[in-house]
Amino acid sequence: MKARIKFRKYGVMRFIGHLDVMRYFQKAMRRAEIPIAFTGGYSPHMIMSFAQPLGVGVTSDGEYLDIELKEPIRSEEAVRQLNAVMVDGIDIVSFVQIPDDKKCSGMTIVAAAEYEVSFLESAKSAYDTISIGDAFTKDSDCEKLIEDFLSQDEIIVLKKSKKQEREINIKPLIYRMEADLDNDKLHLFLAAGSEENLKPDLVMDTFFKFIGTTDTEVPVHYHRLDVYAKNPDYGKGNDRTQFVSLESLGKRHF
Repeated sequence: MKARIKFRKYGVMRFIGHLDVMRYFQKAMRRAEIPIAFTGGYSPHMIMSFAQPLGVGVTSDGEYLDIELKEPIRSEEAVRQLNAVMVDGIDIVSFVQIPDDKKCSGMTIVAAAEYEVSFLESAKSAYDTISIGDAFTKDSDCEKLIEDFLSQDEIIVLKKSKKQEREINIKPLIYRMEADLDNDKLHLFLAAGSEENLKPDLVMDTFFKFIGTTDTEVPVHYHRLDVYAKNPDYGKGNDRTQFVSLESLGKRHF
């Protein structure tokens, strides 16, 4: 049986990197007595994989971890046992059964991610926020700035990796960008995964340059709301939902 764990990462845990989070969950599995399966050979290790590792400093309501089990366990029981050993800053949201097919693993199927962008009083804090009006000066229309930004024929950026630098057009990778004026936040829905992956900080850096400011003048905090896969039923019948959350592709085990 394979299972998918959804968890939240917040507070001081936002400063913990992916490798340390992975080691933490290895210990948590033992403490919670989850019957996780191990690889064979001389150096066995737990069979687990993360769907889309989170950057340091980013908080999230939708992180995913796939594991393989030696024996079934009830979803509610697994959530209860794991939350009993979690540290402050990580909460288990759900535990669902997923198909055994390797093509269904979270690492493979991730296609998009949704982010919430808050504007901060200072780069030293992720909690003291300011309004969108103050972030973009009160004379600026944030919605009009976003409209102008997205109306460009191309949005060319220099994307750097360990091996190379190359210019890419990120406009097709921005599925949605809009202002939530009631809550003084921006929402980004971006391409994610192994094929195309667009980070929110690259979008915001490019947007700030377009409007003539910098992220040092307007520090921001990124919060990931969820991670999505392409909907296997998209276009069938009346289903017009292009993306679905990774959690929705599993089912609770009773």
